[in-house]
Amino acid sequence: MAVDESELARQLYRTPPDRFVAARDAAVADARRAGDPATARRIAGWKRPTVAAWLVNLLALDRPELVADLGPLAEALRTAQRDLKGPRLRELSARRRELVAALVTEVRLIAAGRPDAPPAARLPLAEVEATLHAALADTAVAEQVRTGRLLKAVHHSGFGEVPRPQLRLVTTAEPAGGGAVDVVPQREVDRGGARRARDAQATARAARVERAKRRRVLDRELAAARAAQRQAERDLDGTATAERDSVAVLDRIEGELAELERRRAVAEQELSRARLARRAAERTLTAARRRTGEVEGAIEAADAEEADPTAGGEKAD
Repeated sequence: MAVDESELARQLYRTPPDRFVAARDAAVADARRAGDPATARRIAGWKRPTVAAWLVNLLALDRPELVADLGPLAEALRTAQRDLKGPRLRELSARRRELVAALVTEVRLIAAGRPDAPPAARLPLAEVEATLHAALADTAVAEQVRTGRLLKAVHHSGFGEVPRPQLRLVTTAEPAGGGAVDVVPQREVDRGGARRARDAQATARAARVERAKRRRVLDRELAAARAAQRQAERDLDGTATAERDSVAVLDRIEGELAELERRRAVAEQELSRARLARRAAERTLTAARRRTGEVEGAIEAADAEEADPTAGGEKAD
């Protein structure tokens, strides 16, 4: 029986990363037993994804309709940036932010519904968000995300394509009407050629100046973008450190809670035993009091008989 590689890939890339290798090796063994060594070799080459990539794969595999817009929106953003369409670029950037936020929320919901997913505090949502932003900046990344077989998070370090100045070649028109063309003296032809050459040189100089101006603007934007990137990397390092510290605190608190739960269980057992012992002592005390009353009554009766010897006999006639 032939192995359905597409469906197998969907199943494997839904598998949590810590169980991926075992599931893949089992699939390789199944393919070999089915007499399909070529498929077994291909499956053996499949790589384990990171946790962040696994979460993105779950989004693509379980909610394909949500990631379908990544490619078209990425292409629209590139076109708007290449054409320097400011209003359109701002509109698309707002859509990008809204879409990424919605997708990250969906990833959080998907993870919450899976018992094999990490706790909410340990989800690498920053890497998921960075990957989705990269998909909206690069159509190739968007296509890779859409397949549901991403292996690791992707970070987009650029700021888009550099728009190229659009130059237009201006040519002179042909004489209209197909009539006779006036013969121009050679001197005027030379002067016209020199004028056109000067105009061409002036146009070329203007173009160079414009390119240099644009290059300076882009250099400043690049410097600002790199500075922002460095700051973002520092912020990411700081947040990652804070996250690790929070995880450590949470682990410590969970350990303390587990110890308290154990001590509580022991205390409840001791309390239960103490209650049982108290009830037994109460029953013993009740029996002892009853016996004491019985003995005291017997003593009083004996004392009364001793004080009145005739009290218990028959009266004389």
